[in-house]
Amino acid sequence: MTLPTSMQAAILVEQRQPLVVARVELPKTLDVGQVLVKIHYSGICGSQLGEIDGAKGPDKFLPHLLGHEGSGTVLAIGPGVTQVQPDDKVVLHWRKSLGIEARPPHYTWDGRRVNAGWVTTFNDHAIVAENRLTCIPADSDLEVAALFGCAVTTGFGVVVNNAKLTIGESVVVFGAGGVGLNIVQAAALVSAYPVIAVDLHDNKLALARELGATHCINSRDVDAKAAIAEILGGGGVDCFIDNTGVPAIIEMGYELAKAQGRVILVGVPKKGANSTLYTLPLHFGKRLSGSHGGEAIPQEDIPRYAALLKAGRIKLANLITERVPLADVNAGIAGVRDGSISGRCLVRMD
Repeated sequence: MTLPTSMQAAILVEQRQPLVVARVELPKTLDVGQVLVKIHYSGICGSQLGEIDGAKGPDKFLPHLLGHEGSGTVLAIGPGVTQVQPDDKVVLHWRKSLGIEARPPHYTWDGRRVNAGWVTTFNDHAIVAENRLTCIPADSDLEVAALFGCAVTTGFGVVVNNAKLTIGESVVVFGAGGVGLNIVQAAALVSAYPVIAVDLHDNKLALARELGATHCINSRDVDAKAAIAEILGGGGVDCFIDNTGVPAIIEMGYELAKAQGRVILVGVPKKGANSTLYTLPLHFGKRLSGSHGGEAIPQEDIPRYAALLKAGRIKLANLITERVPLADVNAGIAGVRDGSISGRCLVRMD
């Protein structure tokens, strides 16, 4: 097989500006632990919007590539790689898995160095660290497989590892994006009740109801705090999960949580966006904690969730509500940003 010497990629050149889609030169050789992957599909996650918008402050690595969930085929492996082989179908993910954490690749574009992390997926090929790849069966649906890179593993991990929801516990899921919808689905799967989904967009709430939400609240139309309290009958919620990172919503969740309840923070706040909380309840059993990708373990979780999908116990295909070619990645990003895309938007490389 003749290996590619360049790839088409979406480059973040300047924060708060559209990505530049251009041809980028690949390194001539693979370093220890590096894997060359042909990417088929990439999801667009809220994390990429945060990177583009500078949510964590100035970006010292510009220009660089983006994307952290996808599906692909291994083309070549570097020295020391044992977890994958050429022709393997793989999920690309940002959480660490088995194998070597290789040196991130250096690409070249227009005579400039282009930075990248251990995995990027807004490009039709990528050099990825071995420990950011997990093999999947050769006959896997590669569209759906891309969601295992973040949306599914994070959403399910939040419920199982962070919230530790049990049968009959009440839960509020504030923000019904790609991760939030999977949190809703996982909460329904463990028989939480009620499962209250809150969002600004009716199209997202309709999908949340389809995935197991028992109650849906459009916070643009009503006072979300009052509506949640009414559903709960004034007793407070066992678990409030925030996917927005908005301080006012974090504060609301903290107030709504029961005395022994917990608040799980999934969304990342903008730099300097601080929340104000009365901390005394933390001394008496209330819990407030952040989630880091649902504490997912890709090599364990992806096969388990794939088995649930095969058995018809979870729905993933209907989470994909938009597909765009790489050339139109900025349109996909805009649709995720303004909420017009109800589920996950996939960037199609083929």
